[in-house]
Amino acid sequence: MPTPWPLHFEDDRTAWAVQLEEPDELPAALAALGLHPPRTVVVVVGGAGGLKDADLDRLGPLFESGLIPVITRLGAVAVDGGTWSGVMRLLGEARSDGRAGAGFHLVGVAASGTVTLPGGQPPRDDAAPLDPNHSHFVLVPGKDWGAESSWIARVATALAGDRPSATVLVNGGEIAYADIGRSLDAGRPVLAVAGSGRTADELAAALRGDPADERAVALAESKLVEAVPADDPSGLARTLAAALTEPRRR
Repeated sequence: MPTPWPLHFEDDRTAWAVQLEEPDELPAALAALGLHPPRTVVVVVGGAGGLKDADLDRLGPLFESGLIPVITRLGAVAVDGGTWSGVMRLLGEARSDGRAGAGFHLVGVAASGTVTLPGGQPPRDDAAPLDPNHSHFVLVPGKDWGAESSWIARVATALAGDRPSATVLVNGGEIAYADIGRSLDAGRPVLAVAGSGRTADELAAALRGDPADERAVALAESKLVEAVPADDPSGLARTLAAALTEPRRR
């Protein structure tokens, strides 16, 4: 059975991590981390290194006033890619801000060959550090960016069990198309934040019937996909809460 170990970050922050090699290890690994399903789950995917500081500042309220209150109120677990970059960094920082309501479990799912553990050596030149504001990490096989995509979906599905789950897409690059496809394959509603850039904007355009990337057009055909504006955190909160509570969404 996979055995968790502590990751010690600066400022006395500690998270628990587990290393997986095969999908059938996942249930035991989650139990070992104390993450017992079923749990309401919010998956957050999207932009990482492609987000500039100005984007992070602009999108911060979306996390602080939109995502975090819903996650906290519903006692949900959040799942993302776990690195100190882009939307994952924003989610971690919002979680650590007591004003936004901290304390929920934030699980980063990362391919071990793409990230640098605290105190460790980078496995590749562009390896990303893990985010210190996450509570748990599930490290999975892979040396390339995107190797974690299928595992994020697996972790979310295993954690949710028969509880509702939803995916929020903020910005995003090429890998985001795969992330959204896997969420839809799992029957998970997807909220694309229109105005956050790149993949999310392509998906929002496709939903409006405007010209868009053909991959976005194909994904937008699902009735599980809808768009919410980036400048309306309360609107995101209402739509996300509905996706996680209304019987028709489950």
